Amino acid sequence: MTDRSKGRRPAGGRSTRPTGPKRPTAPRDGGRTGASSEEGQRRDGSKERPFTDGRTRAGQGGRPTSKRAGKRPPKSVRDEGTTSWKGNEGPRPERPAGARGGKPTRPGRPGPRTEGDREGTERPSSRPPQRGFRERDGSTKRFVGRGPDRASKRGKRAEEDAPSDGRIRLNRYLSNAGVASRREADKLIQAGVVSVNGEVVTELGTKVGPGDRIHYGGQRLSTEKKRYVLLNKPKDFITTTDDPRNRRTVMALIDDACSERLYPVGRLDRHTTGVLLMTNDGDLAKKLTHPSHGAEKIYHATLDKSMTKADLDKLVAGVHLDDGPANADEASYVVGGTKKEIGLKIHMGRNRVVRRMFAALGYEVVKLDRVVFAGLTKKDLPRSKWRHLSEKEVLFLSKRK
Repeated sequence: MTDRSKGRRPAGGRSTRPTGPKRPTAPRDGGRTGASSEEGQRRDGSKERPFTDGRTRAGQGGRPTSKRAGKRPPKSVRDEGTTSWKGNEGPRPERPAGARGGKPTRPGRPGPRTEGDREGTERPSSRPPQRGFRERDGSTKRFVGRGPDRASKRGKRAEEDAPSDGRIRLNRYLSNAGVASRREADKLIQAGVVSVNGEVVTELGTKVGPGDRIHYGGQRLSTEKKRYVLLNKPKDFITTTDDPRNRRTVMALIDDACSERLYPVGRLDRHTTGVLLMTNDGDLAKKLTHPSHGAEKIYHATLDKSMTKADLDKLVAGVHLDDGPANADEASYVVGGTKKEIGLKIHMGRNRVVRRMFAALGYEVVKLDRVVFAGLTKKDLPRSKWRHLSEKEVLFLSKRK
């Protein structure tokens, strides 16, 4: 026996403390236990829990109470053509109404749809609608509508400032144009230094549209981002934004360059190819095409016959045209070519001036290609292709005198 005073066990190693009565186990042959009666009474006096059909757990045909009592009875299989189930006599118990998967539904959740629900109106959603809830479109598999951020301060401000008809607040317009922040723009408006369509505006909250003319500091403002695209123009394209005769224009070649509307700087006739600059920067375009400080242009002309050295010098000295004299800055034979190929550098921007200068000396231009414009070349730019100018190139053009 265990010595409780010292907490030690006897030499045998196992405690001799009496334990409770062991639970009876079913015999291997599946018969009834020796001490059980017809009512399924256990040795300790308690009764065995009966099945719904009156059989006991430890009785014949019941579920064995021990793993060694034998194999479990097979699962019930439904008999074809009847409502009974083999191996478990009696009809299958009906699922209670309002249950899913044999489990009772939670309070507040609707039960399964009945025939009346299918024929009538659809059942209402158990979840209350949320503010700013985004619904999913079944066709596109995308969420539509505003999200929950609509309830935040930033969401409300964005919703108030959202341009429904394209009109935005004047302080926001000044901020987008890079003049100042919105708070500083309000101070400029109150100071009376901003005008809209020729009238000074001092009232805060004034809205302007895309067609309004906004001036600050004597300059007209624009919220569009400045774009600069260099195109290697092919033959048989008109250098214009629109042609009434529906001929192909250079605008079709740069249609996917950007969303802003671009304009050509200078012009190239239909049969002339080469470098062409397209931009929405009006100040830069005016500076590059102004006669006083126009951009230099280098052409590669192919003539119908060889040109003499004397006529080559006359191009630099100047020739007389219908609209006045015209001269080239430099004129020479193309290195590695024949005397039919002439390189010409000019600053003039008059219409078809190069072809008319050669025609005045008795030569016809068969092919004319502009290889340089304002320091920009068509190197690594195939015909009919375009590219955006780099920041270094834009800075170089803006610093020109």
